[in-house]
Amino acid sequence: MQTLETQFEEGIARYKDGTDAAELLPTFKEICQQAPKNSAAQTCLAWLYLLADKPNAAFKVAQRAVKLAPRDPQARVNLAIAMLETGKSGVREQVDQVGQVLFAVDELKAEIQENFEEGLRRRPDWKSLKRIQAWLFEGQTN
Repeated sequence: MQTLETQFEEGIARYKDGTDAAELLPTFKEICQQAPKNSAAQTCLAWLYLLADKPNAAFKVAQRAVKLAPRDPQARVNLAIAMLETGKSGVREQVDQVGQVLFAVDELKAEIQENFEEGLRRRPDWKSLKRIQAWLFEGQTN
């Protein structure tokens, strides 16, 4: 029987190999059910829901991820995108919080930028992602 850590690592490896987000959802849902306080798994699940165009599910999971790891910029990026896609208010506040962390830690900035690029490779016309990316990296507010 696989440990949750092994399952998580294999899921990440499959994602990096290009496995479709919808195909990975059951794996990450199971990990999150078994380890509900694992913020990394919650953050991954929210991202997969966003990639699979399931913003309502992504919103709920992203909220949990942010609650578990309030300083994780990717958790907040996911929440901001889900909020945009579900018409919720407070997006700007999330983006501002991400910005504060990103500009303090260069490695995180590069990691988040890579995640944006990956998201756009998988969903090239992802308007919400492009909007959050512009807010964070180009200083645009529209």
